[in-house]
Amino acid sequence: MDCPQKVRHFLGAFFMGKSKYSVDFKLKAIKRYHKGDIGTDDLGKRIGVCGSLVRKWIKFYELYGVSGLVRLSNRHYTKDFKLKILSVIEKENLSLKEASRRFNIPAESSILSWQRNYKKNGILGLENRPRGRPKTMSNYKRKKKENRQTLNKGRRTVGEDLLFRSRERHFKKVRRLNSGKEKSKAIEELRQDFDLAVLLHCTSMARSSFYYYQKRFQMKDKYAEIKEMIKQIYHRHKGRLGYRRITLLLKEKGILINHKTVLRLMKILGLKSIIRVKKYKSYKGEQGKIAPNVLQRNFKSDAPNQKWATDVTEFNVSGNKLYLSPIIDLFNGEIVSFDLSERPVFSQIIRMLKKSFRKVKSTQNIILHSDQGWQYQMKHYQNLLKEKGIIQSMSRKGNCLDNAVIENFFGTIKSEMFYTRKFGSIQELKMEIVKYIHYYNNDRIRLNLKGKSPVQYRTLFFDNFV
Repeated sequence: MDCPQKVRHFLGAFFMGKSKYSVDFKLKAIKRYHKGDIGTDDLGKRIGVCGSLVRKWIKFYELYGVSGLVRLSNRHYTKDFKLKILSVIEKENLSLKEASRRFNIPAESSILSWQRNYKKNGILGLENRPRGRPKTMSNYKRKKKENRQTLNKGRRTVGEDLLFRSRERHFKKVRRLNSGKEKSKAIEELRQDFDLAVLLHCTSMARSSFYYYQKRFQMKDKYAEIKEMIKQIYHRHKGRLGYRRITLLLKEKGILINHKTVLRLMKILGLKSIIRVKKYKSYKGEQGKIAPNVLQRNFKSDAPNQKWATDVTEFNVSGNKLYLSPIIDLFNGEIVSFDLSERPVFSQIIRMLKKSFRKVKSTQNIILHSDQGWQYQMKHYQNLLKEKGIIQSMSRKGNCLDNAVIENFFGTIKSEMFYTRKFGSIQELKMEIVKYIHYYNNDRIRLNLKGKSPVQYRTLFFDNFV
């Protein structure tokens, strides 16, 4: 039966004239109960106390005699004593009432307080803090530090050790965090299991800072939709686009945003272009004997199919090689035609040329630029160009910059496709190259093409021309 709300003032004054219950007061109550004509609840009402308190006095008197009724003022329990009680409670699954009776602890709330402090602060929670204001705070802090050092040295019981390891595993993770934002997130996750004050102490974080970041987390992210669009664009292009081209694609969708903001959001999302940094090498070289350098590094063209460039590059897959020979239009960087071969043969060049002739009917006065490779010095190659009215141009010896556009394309396809994954066979690589060139022509936007792909830019040219 629960205690009545502020039951009349104590009738203990009738017995002893004091607000506290003396041993004589308790003994009189117990003797009155032992007469057998009244219950504990009725007795409690008569003397002005709870019936449960009377039952408690009776039980302690039966267990410990008169000594169980003595109220010890300012009673202190040692750390080891508290730890022993908590261990017995856990081992034997005792209730607070049973534990208080067994160990002669009048206040069950004391045991409950020990359990809570131990869960929050470990063995330190069982320390007896000095009552009142300490004479010197430094001494108290020093003692607290020494206790922590004792824990770190391993002077713990088995039960303490398990709890300590669990706490330290989490707290070490928290300590490794640098920013206040990261610390705040970690503290919020651990807050259900540990006291906030302990977590703040372990992270050296002010309480005001913690609540500041919590408030920021609850604020709506104004860039949430844009972040999602950036991720979609990035993954659709397999990480090949940087922040500038992503900014252009966002503007095409009607989202006006600064490129620096896109860069910042990509850093937050952990997105970075996979394209390698290109190195500059300078070598003038010698003039070719087969054909002059008609192009002279003038890579700009006013219309499609005025200037072409070609070359051959090599791919290696587990010791097996694959050769790619494309023709690129200098107007928009579009791959006009290409051919793949597992051997560097002259027939590959011929197949590539015939594919371009089928695609472009009028080839008169087109400049086709190449390096001084042996394929482009063959008479059959030269005669075929003359038949179609194509002007042959060749780079200087040992100078890749004279054919920089096609070299740049080779670097791009290897950085964006070949180096980003591992190929199991030549056939797998062939299929991927065909897919990439289609993507390169139709979907891959370029800054120097007004944010358009090569095919889109060519289409735009003819639309404006008409």
